[in-house]
Parts: sequence; structure tokens; C-alpha cells
Amino acid sequence: MTSFRFQNRKLPFVSSSKTARPIWILTKDEVAAGALPDASSKWISDIGFSGAKGEFASLPSQDSSLAGAVFGLGDGQDTLCCGKLSKLLSEGDWEIKSQSVNVADIAFAFGLGSYRFENYLKSEHKAVRIVSQGIENFSDIERKIYGSFLAKDLINIPTNDMGPADLEQVFKDIGKSYKAKIKVIEGDELLKQNFPLIHTVGRASESAPRLLEMKWGKKDAPKLALVGKGVCFDTGGLDIKPASAMGLMKKDMGGAANILALALMIMDADLPVNLHILIPAVENSISDNAFRPGDILTSRSGLTIQVDNTDAEGRLVLADALTFACEHEPELVIDMATLTGAARVALGPDLPPYYTDDETLSDEISKTALQENDPVWRMPLYNGYEADVKTRIADLTNAPSGGFAGSITAALFLKRFVTEGTSWVHLDIYGWNPKERAHSPMGGEAQAIHTLFSVLEARYS
Repeated sequence: MTSFRFQNRKLPFVSSSKTARPIWILTKDEVAAGALPDASSKWISDIGFSGAKGEFASLPSQDSSLAGAVFGLGDGQDTLCCGKLSKLLSEGDWEIKSQSVNVADIAFAFGLGSYRFENYLKSEHKAVRIVSQGIENFSDIERKIYGSFLAKDLINIPTNDMGPADLEQVFKDIGKSYKAKIKVIEGDELLKQNFPLIHTVGRASESAPRLLEMKWGKKDAPKLALVGKGVCFDTGGLDIKPASAMGLMKKDMGGAANILALALMIMDADLPVNLHILIPAVENSISDNAFRPGDILTSRSGLTIQVDNTDAEGRLVLADALTFACEHEPELVIDMATLTGAARVALGPDLPPYYTDDETLSDEISKTALQENDPVWRMPLYNGYEADVKTRIADLTNAPSGGFAGSITAALFLKRFVTEGTSWVHLDIYGWNPKERAHSPMGGEAQAIHTLFSVLEARYS
């Protein structure tokens, strides 16, 4: 199982246990049908347990010791609510019992729900473990949970401990674990190797901008490129954000965090792909050499860009990275970025939009998202808005005026840096959970990566 262990995390599972107690997962229909053994069925009937989603009760034995527990799943559609079990169950080992719901899905939700971010403040919590013996595809569950935890940890760590240089170190650690080839282009070397936009956005920071590159897999395998926005902090630049908008900007590298998590799962599963990972890692800071509103920049591709807002920097660093990715002629390019507030206005924090012209890929993503309970929503690359991305004295603007369709115009901007005919999907994620959920606490969030991994696993296994 996973070579890489970020923060030395240990998952709450045990291969076998002689002392494990049963945790029954029941739908409302199963409770009504008396699915439990007679004594337990009478007990839950007496206490009014109905099997509603999230309902929990302990099951005493005849000598009043704890014989097990029961958890309600409502109509059985939302297994992620089982993430609550990591907090509800008493300390010890437990074995999942279910008649109609996939035990693997319950174990996955339980594992996700066990996440704690304790780098700076330790808390006491119970040692609750689930028996993994007999759970189908358990190695897949483990790598998905580890991927989620990696993405969450990277986002949750503040920029003083997760700046460009720190992100580079994690990148190298992961690459070393899977014997990948690593290359880092840093500082003025970006200009020499023709990554002008990455250099421009990051040059005002004390931590030099850099492009992180990882290659893994066999050269004759299908080429897959993953690109993640790694803006480790975003002040907005000279078009500075207000304090209320800057408070969460440690999460502006959420695209990079999720791409790294997806890459970890791909390499850990040893998928037969020729993997190319690119993360432009920068801080968008303010100093006497910060780029300015009104500047016209020339990208790696040769397209010129008028800077109409220095706070629209993510698409600039992605432009150079996408151009470079396409130079290697990949079969598929996936990019992820915390790119626009407009995406949140349209779809909220939990539902990332994705953009692609590849109908087959879109069908795979949308169907798999339902199966994985990892929601995404397709948004259009609407050609009618192409004119909004253009400007009078340059090929493109990084910030169209008017404020309409901001997520769409950002995607149309990125599309200009993807070689025509290349299969490409862009995900405009939030990377943050604004409230406590059964399977995830408030804080950094893994989004769409379980869907994407399952799509890739189905394609290439």
C-alpha cells in the first residue's frame, strides 16, 4: 500500500480483531422489516429507532455490556453520512454489518470521517477502528483516503509552512516515494526556459516562483498530463483583496493539492500511464517589482495578455503550464484550480464545475461522479463569450469587464493554451469545506479526485 505517508498518518483500520463488535448499518425499510436478531430488533423498537439517516444507538447485551451498535441510513442513497461513525462509536474495534449497502462504501466514508487536522493543536479522540478483512477492493479505499488526507493537509497548512519551497519539498517527497523523475525550474531560470507568466506572477515574493515537474510511468504508455494551480498565497497583487477575501487565501493552492493527491492515487495503483505532473508554485505578493494592471505580457505560447486585474493571476500561471503540457502531446490533460468566485456563486462550495469539449470524457466524468458520490457539474465552453476574453491591444485579457460568466470566461481563457484537438478538462474547484459535514470537517477539502481517479482507473486498468 501507499509508499508515501504525509504527516505519518495512520488510517483507522485493523486487518482482523477477535474483540470486534458489530456495527449494523440499516435502511429505514430494513429496520421496519426487522433485519436485526430478535432481541436487538425489540430493543431498537422499544427506543424508537427508525433507521433515519444518521440515527445511532448502542445495542446492550443481556448482561448490560455493549453488544454492538446500529446506524440508520435512511433510504440508503447517501453512504457518506457513515463518516459520523468515527465520532459516534465507542473506543475499540468494530465490524461492519450490512444487508443491502456495499460495505466498502461504508468503510470509505468511515475513513474519510476520521480526518483530523492536528498540526498545531492536538486534541483527544477515541481510538476507533474498523476491521478491513473481507472488504472488497480495500487497497483502493486506502489510497483514496490517503489521497483525500493529503489534499486536505496541504490546503489546511498555512502559507508560513506551505509556501512555494515547502510545496516543492512535498512534491519531491512524493516523487521519491514512487521513483518518479523530478525537475524544478526556479526564479530567473523560468525566464531563460520561457515560462514568463509564472515568473511574472511570483517575482514579487521573497519565495521565488517555480515550476514543479514530475514524470512517472513507462514512455510507451498513454500520456496523461496533470496541471494544478499552486498559488500558495494570493494577496490579489496590486489589485489587493480586502481582508475579508484574503483570510482563506492559503487555500489558493487547492488545485495543486488535489492534483498531487490524484497523482499519488494513480502512482500507488500503478496505472499504466505515462504521467506528466506540472505545478506552477508561486505567491502573488506585493513589492516594487510586482506586475501591474495594464501590463501586457507575452506567454510561453506567444499569445499576448493584457493584465486588467492582478487578482486574476491563477489563469496566467496555468497558461504557461498548459502550453508546456501540450508540447508533450498528451492523450489527456486535466487541470484543477481554485480559479473563480463566479463558480461558487453559480454552484456553491460543494459542486465544482468542469469544462470540456470531449463528449466521451464528459459522459465518463458525470456518470462516475454519481457512482462515487463525488459531485461535479458540467458547465459550457460557450463560444458566444469568446469575444469577452479578447481585448483591443492584446490577444487576450485576463479579466473581462462586466463580471458576467466569470467561470466560463476563465475556462475559455485557458482553452486558448490547450493545443486544438487535445482532450482536456478543467475543474474550477473551491478546495474548502465551509461547514462541518459527516465525512469531512470544516477546512481544506478534496474535490472531484475520487471521480477522476475512477475514470482513469476504468480507462487504463
